[in-house]
Amino acid sequence: MMSNRFFAYLEREHARLETLVAEQLRRPMPDTIEIAKLKKQKLMVKDQIDRWQADARASQTA
Repeated sequence: MMSNRFFAYLEREHARLETLVAEQLRRPMPDTIEIAKLKKQKLMVKDQIDRWQADARASQTA
């Protein structure tokens, strides 16, 4: 089970990646490869958050 501190880190990391994507999209010539990399990282973090929340729910009902 992940600690709440790690969960908070994941949420901050997701927000940071979202900000980087938004910044890249505001550029006159966005780097589409960089945007794709950032979005992939963001999705991996989101998947970790979802798994953590599912595990937390499962442990509450057990």
